[in-house]
This record gives sequence, C-alpha cells and structure tokens, in this order.
Amino acid sequence: MATISNLANLTTATSINSRSSSYSSSVLPRSFVNLRSLNAKLSSSQLSLRYNHQSRPSLFVRCSVSGGNGSAAKRTTLHDLYEKEGQSPWYDNLCRPVTDLLPFIARGVRGVTSNPAIFQKAISTSNAYNDQFRTLVESGKDIESAYWELVVKDIQDACKLFEPIYDQTEGADGYVSVEVSPRLADDTQGTVEASKYLHKVVNRRNVYIKIPATAPCIPSIRDVIASGISVNVTLIFSIARYEAVIDAYLDGLEASGLDDLSRVTSVASFFVSRVDTLMDKMLEQIGTPEALELRGKAAVAQAALAYKLYQKKFSGPRWEALVKKGAKKQRLLWASTSVKNPAYSDTLYVAPLIGPDTVSTMPDQALEAFIDHGTVKRTIDANVSEAEGIYSALEKLGIDWNKVGQQLEEEGVDSFKNCFESLLGTLQDKANTLKLTSH
Repeated sequence: MATISNLANLTTATSINSRSSSYSSSVLPRSFVNLRSLNAKLSSSQLSLRYNHQSRPSLFVRCSVSGGNGSAAKRTTLHDLYEKEGQSPWYDNLCRPVTDLLPFIARGVRGVTSNPAIFQKAISTSNAYNDQFRTLVESGKDIESAYWELVVKDIQDACKLFEPIYDQTEGADGYVSVEVSPRLADDTQGTVEASKYLHKVVNRRNVYIKIPATAPCIPSIRDVIASGISVNVTLIFSIARYEAVIDAYLDGLEASGLDDLSRVTSVASFFVSRVDTLMDKMLEQIGTPEALELRGKAAVAQAALAYKLYQKKFSGPRWEALVKKGAKKQRLLWASTSVKNPAYSDTLYVAPLIGPDTVSTMPDQALEAFIDHGTVKRTIDANVSEAEGIYSALEKLGIDWNKVGQQLEEEGVDSFKNCFESLLGTLQDKANTLKLTSH
C-alpha cells in the first residue's frame, strides 16, 4: 500500500512562458506519485508537415524543437462532428512544445489525452525536455520526481490552451488528461491519494485525472469523484466493467455532499481496436467459416452495446435526482481508435461510433484519415440489433467476453508499467551521460 512519507508545500506554473524559467522544489509522497510543481522554459516550435504513404500533406503537425509558428486554420470534419452530431474529437498525444497543439485546436480538436506510453515516446525521443531535466536533477531531484515535473508542466500548459473551450462549454469540454502512476493499478488507497495530489499539483480546472478501471481502482474512482475531482476512467474493455465504472461515478456524485455537481465531470474510456486485435486471433484459431466471418466486428459491436448501456444508466429517477443538482453525464470516450490491421478501413474505429454526448480520442493516423475522408453522421445506435447478434454469435463460439476484457486489461496495465519503467531508465541513463546522477 502507498503511504505518504513526506509532505511539502506545492506551487504550480500559471502560464506558458517562452522566455524565462524557474523551478520550484518540494517533496511529495514519493511512494505513490513523486510529483513536483514547476515553472519551466517552453521552447518555441517549428511546425512541420508530415506526409503519409500517398505523399499527401498531413493535416496536422508533428512535435518538434525549434522556432516557427502555425498556419491558418480551415474548417474540417472535426467541427461538423461536434456541431452536427455532438461528439467531441480529442487528440491522443502530447509532447513539447505544447504550442504545437494550436493548429489541432483550430481544426476542431476539443481535448487531449495522455498516458505513460505517450510520455515515454515524447520524453525519450525529444531534446525539448533536456534543459528542464538538467535543472531538476542538478537541484537534487531524483529521477522519478523529475519525470513527474516534466509531465506536470506539459499538462498545465496544455490545459491553458484548452481553457477557452472549457469556459465556452461551461466545463463540459476542453479537458486534458493525465494518468496516475501505473504502479498503482492494484492499489485502491494509493490511487486515491495520488489522484488528489496530482489534481492539486496540476492545479487546473480542466484537468482530468486518469484512473484505470481495474477492480481495485473501482472504489478509488468513487472516492475521487466524491472529493470533487473530475476523472477520466481508462482501460475499459468489457460491458461488465463499464457498468461498474458508471456505478462508481454515480455513487461518487451521491456521496460528494455537494449542492452543485456541475463541475464534477467524467469520461469513461472504452477501448476499441485492441478488442479486435485479440478477438481476431481467437477467431482465426477457431477457424470455422462462421468464426472467420466475425473478424473485425467484435470491437464496434461491443462499443454499440456500451452506448446502449450508457443510455439506460443515465436515465430514470436516480439520475434525474442528480441532474437537479447540476450533474453531467459521464460521457463515453472511444479510445484505442487507431487501426492495427491494414486490411481494415482506416476509420473503422471512428466512423461507426459517432453519437451525441460522446468523445473520440484519436492519434495522428485516425485524425488524418477521418478529416480526409470521414463521413459525419450518427452511427453508434444505427443498428443495435446487428451488434447484439454479433455479440451473441461470439459467445456461441465459446468466447467469454469478460475473460477477454480481463486479459486486455492486464495487458494494458503491463504495457503502461513497462513504458513507465523504460522511461525512468532512459532518464537515468541521460542523467548519467550528463554526469548528473541523482542521489
């Protein structure tokens, strides 16, 4: 279990500052989160076009480390997605300089998600973090504490960019998500403590604290919501676990004691493409014509049924009582939307999942594909009976949806843990190379 070993005052950055830097030092409960607040130098950006396999200019920019600025924005299908169908397009990526997000926002992106894998890639492959990292380690910070300061700075600065959307929607959109340490996936109380500290040190109205939907963290979600903190529940792979997540949100709202619930919001991140990746392998092992015909259909079918459950749970007397106090629905967020199988449509995990009061968070490939040739129309509940048929057909083949969900959850947690540990190792090597080994 995580315990608080050291407590200290926390100070946070208040804005993106490209000309000066000052790093605060403090000691946090290192056993579970190792966060410190910071003010850091943000390098200006060079926004460069990336080309896809068809040599077509990318509609988005890549993170880079030298000077420059963005180009004029154009209206895209992402604007239509939100304005016509009520789905918020978010970007599943974050790196320095965060000002590289500005063209994304101009083209219709309304929020950002991050995770340990995203930060592992961002920090280990870029020199944009070197100056702050050097300053932190020279000041005596250990490697993990330095890591969290790098992360917090990015989250704070990204939150600043999305604040106008947050204000325009009265807290319904414009969020940036940051995940608690993946080491805490089986630690109920440690996750609660880490969430509260992460929320405190980021100190932004539009931050979502990401908590995994593991069984030990379901009570954590309830307690964090009850404390008035907005949450992005991540790594949801099954209908059964999704219902437990909804109940945790409702229980938390009811337990909060708040008269105004309008600023306590949540999204439930339901993972999509990873389901097909595993299911397709299982179906190929079965090998019958019926099984092979179901390849590439499981993930979207389960997502459609999740939306049906969402509609059911956020209606009726219990929910209406919370609405009277200003409660907002916990929106379904479609995650893992990139297509892993090149034989499938590159919008497979976006186009069939369009519906009101939902979020689709997309990495570059999915964003570019949908902007280029995506169709904006409500699809999520267009054929629920077909989705139910696919779901049942998979069960008849001997596939246990809950076991599939559990395996994917374990793989997801392990993947994030590995990314986290790998990055800490990379940072330690960097410190050693700079002869800045922390003590």
